[in-house]
Amino acid sequence: MSFTEQEKEILNRQLPAWVEASKVRSSYGKTASYIPELAKAPQNALGIHLIDTTGNTISSGDCSLSFTMQSISKVFTLILALMDNGEKAVFEKVGMEPTGDNFNSMLKLELVRPGIPFNPLINAGAIAISSLIHGQNAAEKTSRILSFFQSLAGNDTLTYDMEVYRSESDTANLNRSMAYLLKDNGVLEGQVEEVLDVYFHHCSIQVNCSDLARMALVLANNGIDPITGASLIPRRYVQIAKTFMVTCGMYNASGEFAIQVGLPAKSGVSGGILTMVPGRFGIGVIGPALNTKGNSIAGVHLLETLSREMDWSLF
Repeated sequence: MSFTEQEKEILNRQLPAWVEASKVRSSYGKTASYIPELAKAPQNALGIHLIDTTGNTISSGDCSLSFTMQSISKVFTLILALMDNGEKAVFEKVGMEPTGDNFNSMLKLELVRPGIPFNPLINAGAIAISSLIHGQNAAEKTSRILSFFQSLAGNDTLTYDMEVYRSESDTANLNRSMAYLLKDNGVLEGQVEEVLDVYFHHCSIQVNCSDLARMALVLANNGIDPITGASLIPRRYVQIAKTFMVTCGMYNASGEFAIQVGLPAKSGVSGGILTMVPGRFGIGVIGPALNTKGNSIAGVHLLETLSREMDWSLF
């Protein structure tokens, strides 16, 4: 479904002002310094790109800024793992529930039996999911993931930011600890360092807001790319992914985001947010300054404004 004439008129007139008003919030956040390369991102940047099912686009702000997917990639590796293995095999390795803990917490892996990650969008869960991607080795798995992401984004030039990849790998002590605990718990398939290499690579795939919006559009359209007509994801797996996005996609601020915005979404610590109006639009946002929950502080504010002013909440 395309933008209505009224929506186009409002967005073309108001979106730049809404971006500027939300950008002010950036001064209250911080870039993700625990991955040193991410700390170099422009603190005050904010951009948004929207695309409807007929290919019409509306954008504003710093939407051409390149950034890495980080945790946004977890939505799509989950989908690929489901396509490779089916639901039963995947959900023997990860659960379906929010944690209430930070995205990089490993507390419940020890405290709650059977010691599997609570869901596939926290770090421990995404590492387990990375081990389920089919391929003879890390290079083949990584290549399959990149090709899948390229098809979803309609962009065969997507590649890795190798500086971010190395920065993540060099500082990943906590993720390594999780991975070895998962291996000890019998959750992780394959060699730990090979699995982590797959994980670091897919987190380091470089995109812009347009790429995110196009990937979101495929989810909004139940797995079919409405621009090309290609069926890329089975509808059932899109349903699973979108449900996780509502319940777990914004870390442990997911409930608040569901109330204030009311759209399926996934954030990453680069400041990206992928969201959508199901059946209508894909939306990509970048705002590198993060709030205390690890979400883009200006990006969340902008989406709250859009949802309220355009009446886009699903609830």
